Amino acid sequence: MKYEIRYKPAFAAIFLTLSPGEQIIAEAGAMLSMAAKLSMTTQFSGGFIPALLKKFLGGESLFVNAFKNTSAQPMELVLSQSTIGDIVAIELKGNEICFQPGAYLAHTPGVHMGVQWAGFSSWLAGEGLFRLKLSGNGLVFFGGYGGVSQRRVDGEFIVDSGHLLAYEPSIKMNLKLAGGLVGSITSGEGLVNRLSGQGRIYLQSRSVGGLVRFVRPKLR
Repeated sequence: MKYEIRYKPAFAAIFLTLSPGEQIIAEAGAMLSMAAKLSMTTQFSGGFIPALLKKFLGGESLFVNAFKNTSAQPMELVLSQSTIGDIVAIELKGNEICFQPGAYLAHTPGVHMGVQWAGFSSWLAGEGLFRLKLSGNGLVFFGGYGGVSQRRVDGEFIVDSGHLLAYEPSIKMNLKLAGGLVGSITSGEGLVNRLSGQGRIYLQSRSVGGLVRFVRPKLR
């Protein structure tokens, strides 16, 4: 499978070339365009029960689409995300990665999609009680609002809850006030994620919640 992420970093889209017999699984609604000879089947996201947990307790879609090249020639598929921003591809080699709601975009066969308890801190931050977890071997595509950056955490690190995009399961989240009660309110920072552990995290440079707060007063 060949792929190229074009129009980075603001309007990223994935241009994939599927060889005969190759397949990729993508979030519902991610398809921008596809060759007419590609087949598309819809299935529950990770199975029936995990799909229900992701939909109603994790803020994810209930279904995913599987695109397969059943022809004898290479076929093109273009995927994109609903938000304006960047898309990142990572390769799993027996390891795991967790996603905040809306970050996941697609993965190749060999990658298992499941859910994991995220904790009440995640729920209070508006990110749901369960988190999407991908494991196994293969490519995973995900995106964020704005630019996407990677950082290695070794110890403790503080992130605004609206900017955390993806992280390794070794990273633990703990929701805290940014400062004292008065300072947290007057500074506009409110609650933040105090991350701890060792592992990689991915951050998005913009927050959808911040955009909503900016636009809402102007629509009155």
